[in-house]
Amino acid sequence: MAFILGSGSPRRLDLLAQLGLTPDAIRPPEIDEDPRRGELPRPYCARIAREKVAAVSAEADDVVLCADTTVALGRRILGKPANAGEAAEFLLALSGRRHRVITAVAVRRGDEIRETDVVSTVRMKRLSDGDLNAYLATNDWQGKAGAYGIQGPAGAFIPWISGSFTGIVGLPLAETAGLLQSMGVMRGADPT
Repeated sequence: MAFILGSGSPRRLDLLAQLGLTPDAIRPPEIDEDPRRGELPRPYCARIAREKVAAVSAEADDVVLCADTTVALGRRILGKPANAGEAAEFLLALSGRRHRVITAVAVRRGDEIRETDVVSTVRMKRLSDGDLNAYLATNDWQGKAGAYGIQGPAGAFIPWISGSFTGIVGLPLAETAGLLQSMGVMRGADPT
């Protein structure tokens, strides 16, 4: 049995290391991550995680882990910004408001897929022009849902969360450990 991470995210790799896990292979899938018309954030996030885990090539007894993190402002899905202008638009929309960060996790072994999702609530402080411009100049927004990562410089913008910090980063550890244990990857491990 091989353990395969279906993600190119260095954050997810670091989080798995906190569980004492190193994937045998890293195979980020190439799928269309565009939301469907009228699709709500939580079902969208779960669908993308399922499609990712199904798209990773693996042997029948290999265990594949994929996840998707989505930032939701009401019914609006804020994905990874295409450029600094879109990043600024996302951050200004989040400024001074609460939003949800949803991370869906899917684990596959053979034809069996087990999944869960974790929803956290995050409040971002009101951003000044100086805050926004300094952050955009760091390029930390690139490749991050909602144009920010709580574990980086944008952490200074987040005075309050309710939920899973590791879920906001991109892989909720308690829930992921439970799924991996149920698939035989973490025998007897206790992540707490």
